[in-house]
Amino acid sequence: MANRVDEILSWYESDTPGVIRNLRWLMESGRLAGTGKLVILPVDQGFEHGPARSFAPNSPGYDPLYHYQLAIDAGCNAYAAPLGFLEAGARQFAGRIPTILKLNNSDSLWSSEDPMPAVTGSVDDALRLGCAAIGFTIYPGSANRNEMYGEFREIAEEAKAAGLAVILWSYPRGSGLSKEGETGIDVAAYAAQIAAQLGAHIIKVKPPTEHIEQDAARKVYDSESIEISSLAARVRHVIQASFGGRRIVIFSGGAAKSTDEVLSEIEGIAAGGAFGSIMGRNAFQRPKAEAIQLLHDVMDLYLAQA
Repeated sequence: MANRVDEILSWYESDTPGVIRNLRWLMESGRLAGTGKLVILPVDQGFEHGPARSFAPNSPGYDPLYHYQLAIDAGCNAYAAPLGFLEAGARQFAGRIPTILKLNNSDSLWSSEDPMPAVTGSVDDALRLGCAAIGFTIYPGSANRNEMYGEFREIAEEAKAAGLAVILWSYPRGSGLSKEGETGIDVAAYAAQIAAQLGAHIIKVKPPTEHIEQDAARKVYDSESIEISSLAARVRHVIQASFGGRRIVIFSGGAAKSTDEVLSEIEGIAAGGAFGSIMGRNAFQRPKAEAIQLLHDVMDLYLAQA
């Protein structure tokens, strides 16, 4: 299976040995090591949604060290969080799991139909904390998208020069889109393409629905008979939009769901050839033993497709 990791790394022809080393570290960690598949634990929800909404369902989650240990015990490929959570356990957990510093975040105390996250960390912070990668969010569809693209270009250039892998959360949102359109198949595929064109090594998008948002795109989807009737087919199309599958594309876990709903969705995502999942609330809001079992079940679905 290590040949699969080498194959994936061969797609990143412009990157330095430092970047390749960190991408390899991500793909050769945890239960999925060597398969080319990734399951990552992200815990940025405390910043994004507030502490009670995020951690009250499972109160040990208020402690940032809990999430480091959960990611390690579950055999995740990596743990992603904003600056404060990573700083809280950086020394104790140094080298035990790859970490990803989320460099921009939003909060829910103020909202806009055209959102734009604040930059909340730096490449220097990521290096100081021993991270493998940085994470960044853009909102295609927002009136502020050009500023976000510019911020990302500068941060990605600095991160790559420092040998860090770059992960881009590409979440369509804003006055240019309907609520349903945020996860429409044409928009999701476009968001993945934008992330790839901006130079992301790993692209994070939401699972796409069958909705088509743009009238111009609808004509193409109909005339070219692009298959979008199943989740697996839609995931396959999003990956195709990411340079013909030559970029790592992972899918978010989304809002809290029942175990059966989570596994049913992951089954479809895995069947579509996804490179993995980045799952937060559906893991850390469950009691630890239950969370570990769920993450193992998710990993097993990806292993079946590896």
